[in-house]
Amino acid sequence: MRKRLNEAALSSLPAGIRRPDYDRSAVSTGIVHLGVGAFHRAHQAVYTDDVLAADPRWGIVAASLRSPDTFEALDPQQGLYTLSVRSQEGEALRVIGAIRRVIVAPRASDSLLDVMTNPATRIVTLTVTEKGYCHDPATGALNEKHPDIVHDLTYLKIPRSAPGFIIEALRRRRAAGDPPFTVLSCDNLPSNGRTVNRVLTRMAELVDPELGRFVAEQVSCPSTMVDRIVPATSDQDRERIGQALGVQDAWPVVTEPFTQWVIEDHFPLGRPPWEKAGAEFVGNVEPYEHMKLRLLNGSHSTLAYLGYLSGYETVADAMGDPSFVRLIQGLMDDEVAPTLHMPPGADLSSYKRALIERFKNPALKHRTWQIAMDGSQKLPQRLLGTVRDRLLVNAPIGRLSLGVAAWMRYVTGVDEKGAPIDVRDPMAPRLRELAERSEGSAERLARELFAVREIFGDDLPQDPRFTTAVTANLTKLYETGAKRTVAEFRPD
Repeated sequence: MRKRLNEAALSSLPAGIRRPDYDRSAVSTGIVHLGVGAFHRAHQAVYTDDVLAADPRWGIVAASLRSPDTFEALDPQQGLYTLSVRSQEGEALRVIGAIRRVIVAPRASDSLLDVMTNPATRIVTLTVTEKGYCHDPATGALNEKHPDIVHDLTYLKIPRSAPGFIIEALRRRRAAGDPPFTVLSCDNLPSNGRTVNRVLTRMAELVDPELGRFVAEQVSCPSTMVDRIVPATSDQDRERIGQALGVQDAWPVVTEPFTQWVIEDHFPLGRPPWEKAGAEFVGNVEPYEHMKLRLLNGSHSTLAYLGYLSGYETVADAMGDPSFVRLIQGLMDDEVAPTLHMPPGADLSSYKRALIERFKNPALKHRTWQIAMDGSQKLPQRLLGTVRDRLLVNAPIGRLSLGVAAWMRYVTGVDEKGAPIDVRDPMAPRLRELAERSEGSAERLARELFAVREIFGDDLPQDPRFTTAVTANLTKLYETGAKRTVAEFRPD
C-alpha cells in the first residue's frame, strides 16, 4: 500500500509533477465553495490555485452538502489532490492546493455557517448542479414546496440546501453589521447569477421581508460561464496516477486541456486576480452562456441519450460513428448557432470546431450514462430554450426534437435490448410511473411526458410543431432503434 498524498509527500514527488508554488501555511480563507465535486476541483479551484502566489487571501473552504466521500478522500490529504489533464498527446499531472479544508455540511452545519459568516469570507461559489438550487427549471423560480426548502424555512439554523445555508449566513452577517459576500454560481443555469438572485431573494422574503429587500438590493450575484469537460474518476485513473506520483491519491480529477471561465465583474468585497489565470471578465456574460449551454451542453445531452441507447459507452465512442458527427455538426451549425448573438470578436466557428475535437478526445472516457443524469433539470436549459427560439421564427427543430425524444426513450428505464437503465434523476420515480402508464406506446409516452410542466412549461405542449416533431422521432426510435435513427436522419 502506497503512502497517501499530503504536504509531507510533496517534496518527494517526481520532478515532472507540478505542485503548489506558494506557502500553503500563509493562505487564508476568502472563498467558501458549496458542492465540492470533480468539476469545481478541475476548474475554479485550479484558477484559484494559479493566483495564490500573488494573493494568498483567497484559499477555499469547500463543503459537501450531501455525501462525505470527498471529505473522506481529501481530509487525510490536507486538501491536496491531483489534476490530470489528458489528451491524445499524453497526460500532465499537477497537485492542487487551493482547498484548505473540506466540510460535510450534514455533519457540521455550524462549522460551515461559522466560516460563511466570518467577515474574511468575501465570496461564496457554487457547483451544486441544476437540482441543487431547489427551483423550477421551467420558470427559474424557487420551488417553495421542495422538501429541503420546507425544512430550511422551519429550521433556519440547521439548513440542508444551498439556498438555505446562504440565506442563514447572510441573515447572521446582516445582524452582525457585516457586509454580504458575493454569491457566484458556476452551474449551467440560464442567466445563472440572476436566477440565483431570484431564488435567494424569494427565500429571504419567506424568512423576513426586510431580509428579502436586503438580499435583493445588496447581495451581488454575477453571472458566469464555465466550460471544461470533467468525466468521473475511475479506479484505473487512481491506479495510473498513483503509480506516476509514487503515493496514493484517493480522489484525483481527470479533465481535458481546454478550460474557459467568463465572469461578470461585480465583486463589492474584492476578488482574486483570476484574469491572471486566464479568466475573462465581461460586462454581460449571457451571450457566452448561451453559446456554451446550447452548443456544448445541448450537444452533449443529445449525444448522451442517443449514444447510450445506441450502445456507446463514451462520448468519444459515439463520435467515432460518422453518423453521430454529422448529426451533432448539423445540430450546432443549422439549429443552435442561428439562435446565438455573440459580441464582436467572438469566434463561433472556431468554438464549434473545437467542440467536435473535444468530443472526439479518446483519453477522457466521458461516459454517456454520466452525462445523461438529471435530464429533467437540464433539458430546459440545454435544448428547450433553443427550441423556443427556433419556433419563434418558425424554423425547423428536427435535430433538437430528436434529442428530446431520445431523453423520453431513455427515462423509460429500459434499453433497446430490454435491460434496465439506471436512471439517475430527481424526478426518476415520477418519470418511470408515466412511462409505465404509456404501456409501450410512443405516442402515449410523449403525451404523458409533455404534461410535466416543470420541464416543458405551459407553452411547448400546446405547440403542434414541437409535439408532432418529438412524437415522430420517438416513434422512430422505438421502431428502428437509436443507432439506425441517427444513421438515417435527414434534416427537414
